[in-house]
Amino acid sequence: MDHVISGIPGLDEIIGGGFPRGTNILICGGSGTGKTIFCNQFIYAGIMQHDEPGIYITTEERVTDLQEEMLFLGWDLAEQERRGKLIIIDAASPRLNIAGNEEFRSAHGFDVDSLVLEIHRASTKINAKRLVLDSIPAMELKITELSEFRRALFRLSSLLLEIGLTSLMTTESLEPWMISRYGIEEFVTRGVIILSLLEEAADLKRFLRVRKMRGVNHSLRNIPFEITDKGIILYVAK
Repeated sequence: MDHVISGIPGLDEIIGGGFPRGTNILICGGSGTGKTIFCNQFIYAGIMQHDEPGIYITTEERVTDLQEEMLFLGWDLAEQERRGKLIIIDAASPRLNIAGNEEFRSAHGFDVDSLVLEIHRASTKINAKRLVLDSIPAMELKITELSEFRRALFRLSSLLLEIGLTSLMTTESLEPWMISRYGIEEFVTRGVIILSLLEEAADLKRFLRVRKMRGVNHSLRNIPFEITDKGIILYVAK
């Protein structure tokens, strides 16, 4: 099996050498658990370490805000856009009803068809290998039935598999016992990684758990991690 190096120190050794190439992974967790950093680290490592161009779809933050935040970790997203190694699709500005000057944006809100077209266009332009959708809940799809929502997610997930992109999609867990926001996201992806903040001796500790990874023999235990000035580092017991 061909693998894609995650860029997260310690993660690849517990998932058999990396993400299965061309698969889609759901990154779950509550607010402040590190989902956006995890995804940016995946994209940036792909560009800098493996010459794999990436697409980043931001549905919550304006592109300029995202770029500024990642500079604190030494990740210059704007420079990678100029180099033609990264395309950020702005799906936040239309949702917030504010002006945006990005070449790639979800012009019709969160219509799945328009997003699919933008992904196709971006992927063709830079020969993308990796993609991030951050996040699913912020898409606020105008769908009232969960069955319709599941079909829309399945369609998007199937497209990413068809193109061959290795993709991460984030969702929010509202309660510690929940995997995902809607309870269906984990069923349309081939892998599920849960990031959590757990209380230990009056302190909050960060943990990562691989809940599902098709085709991979992996541990189900919580792995401690930290967010450093270089990004996320897992501490895997030897």
